[in-house]
Amino acid sequence: MTEPRWFSQPYPPEGASAAEGIRNQLGRPELDLLTILVRESAQNSWDARLRTSSSPVDYRIDTWTVGPAHASVWRELLLDGAPVGTEKFPLRETLKRGPARVLAVSDRGTRGLGGPTRADEAVGANRDFVSFIRNIGEPRDAALGGGTYGFGKGIFYLLSKSGTVLVHSRCRTAQGGHETRLIGCTLWKSYVATEAEGDRRYTGRHWWGDVSGDVVEPLVGTEAEATAQRLGLRPFGPEETGTTIIVIDPNLDELEPAAAADYLADTIAWHLWPKMISTGGNSPAMRFTVTSDGIEHPVPDPRETRPLNMFVAAYEMMTGQDGSDLGCMKPKRHLGRLGLVKRIMPPLEPTRASRMLDIEDLVHHVCLMRPAELVVTYRPGPKPPSANQGYAGVFRADEAMDEIYAKAEPPTHDAWNPQSLERPESTFVQTTFRRISEALDGLLSLGGVARPGASNVALGAASSLFSGLVGGAWGIGGATAYSKPGSTATRASKENEEENLRRPTSGRPVPKGAHSDTEQPAAADWTAGPGGTGTARRRPRVQYVGEPYYDDRGDDSVLVQEFRLPVAGPQRVRIDLAVTLPGTGGRETDPPIGASMPVLIAWEDGDGLQHAPEGCVIEGGESVWRALVRPAPDTMTEIGIKVEAVKGS
Repeated sequence: MTEPRWFSQPYPPEGASAAEGIRNQLGRPELDLLTILVRESAQNSWDARLRTSSSPVDYRIDTWTVGPAHASVWRELLLDGAPVGTEKFPLRETLKRGPARVLAVSDRGTRGLGGPTRADEAVGANRDFVSFIRNIGEPRDAALGGGTYGFGKGIFYLLSKSGTVLVHSRCRTAQGGHETRLIGCTLWKSYVATEAEGDRRYTGRHWWGDVSGDVVEPLVGTEAEATAQRLGLRPFGPEETGTTIIVIDPNLDELEPAAAADYLADTIAWHLWPKMISTGGNSPAMRFTVTSDGIEHPVPDPRETRPLNMFVAAYEMMTGQDGSDLGCMKPKRHLGRLGLVKRIMPPLEPTRASRMLDIEDLVHHVCLMRPAELVVTYRPGPKPPSANQGYAGVFRADEAMDEIYAKAEPPTHDAWNPQSLERPESTFVQTTFRRISEALDGLLSLGGVARPGASNVALGAASSLFSGLVGGAWGIGGATAYSKPGSTATRASKENEEENLRRPTSGRPVPKGAHSDTEQPAAADWTAGPGGTGTARRRPRVQYVGEPYYDDRGDDSVLVQEFRLPVAGPQRVRIDLAVTLPGTGGRETDPPIGASMPVLIAWEDGDGLQHAPEGCVIEGGESVWRALVRPAPDTMTEIGIKVEAVKGS
């Protein structure tokens, strides 16, 4: 059996690329290394999918610490023939100081790294192995692929603190069988070594494998499978093809392994959600798994996760009949399709992954993608005039334009830079941005008057400028007397009543002198007791708990007003909803033709159980209830809760 050893590449007479130059080809990206890893490796996996298979590509990221059963094997196998000196080859120190931490990126349902293993023999169409292991910067060979050039593999070396990866792959051979391959690669720094013949310069590129010939080769067949088993690597099934790349001693950006796994799962959702959704009755294009030390960390479902569900909705609009075609007039060219959705939504809770994309508490972005449907970037648009409105868009380039948009991308594929193109290609990208901006202007035009940035007033949201008109009203109506929130008095003095009427509140103020339909100005009812004496009985009323806020209930974004009924006994509640136009002081309870009005969805008790909007009876007490209201778009919603005692109580 062949024992693998390291081979270090000396500079040949004709010259070669230094390791530092190759490592720097990704430039200085704005995204962090873990995010780039997800983006670049998933693009590689998608481009390598089996075109004849209808099954999804399986993509997974696993992190673990090499256990005691395998740690000695790692040291024995991976230090044989290694260069001396941490400066030249830091893997030596990594393996000596204790069990190694590793991160593996795997795909299955892909073609694996096949073709010739020597660069001078790779003259045919299949040269996956030499493109990934040997050569740098080869043009892509996948039509409409996600990647453009072979720089993406550099992220694996950058992520490793020792610049070292193992590549375990299984591919089909030209004869129709299967072949397993295993090779190690290090990309670190060029150096000069003193040898018996004198000083010699090395490129800083090293390979680990079969060094018995004139070129280091991967272990193949049963030798590769046996060595992979000794290292504890996940084996391939009998008919499986694909690739696993093991990053040794990964840089997790100071995150604990479990936290890093959560971040990777969230990053997958943000950057690869188009591959996770089923459309047109078809299965998702890819399946994603993340584990840390054998524990799975679920990847969020984009259809169920805010705000990704908005981008999914925009994608479906883009692919449907409501999508828009964007074009350039001079030169005339179809650029692609655009879908936009606008929603009332509660503020976001930003995550580390969303912050990496500069998406904080408000979504006002258009997702840009090429025909491969991998996220290029989220392009921000103007902020909507409401703090509780957001919009999401998806633009997908036309297939005929794919090459132009690909050329506009940097090595990390995370932007379209028209300045990097010549005319007319730069015109197409610039026009794309202009057409998207025009569509956003139309989306944000409220009634043809308000424009983005024209007002800071939060339509459909609490606003102190307009007394928070989304809030509950203090007032009276039906058989109800509203008291100041938190009050338990059964009768208010005239002075206090006047104060309640005049005080700016969240909702409409009660007109001075108004009474309930019992025509009693006080907050107490009087009933006849034994002997004709009057007995005071407290009348039902509403206490509003805090300001209204937006929240999600299933697929709905709803306005929530919390309240309690402090007086004991069964009481029937009903809602009084209206819309108010900022600055007019008017309220509308009947919508214009074609317009919508706020709707009470349900009453929700303290346990989260929802009750029908009509005829809901609540037992008074200290329990907090919630009114769940679907607001009318582009309006300010006014909520009034009314209560009456149930007869016979």
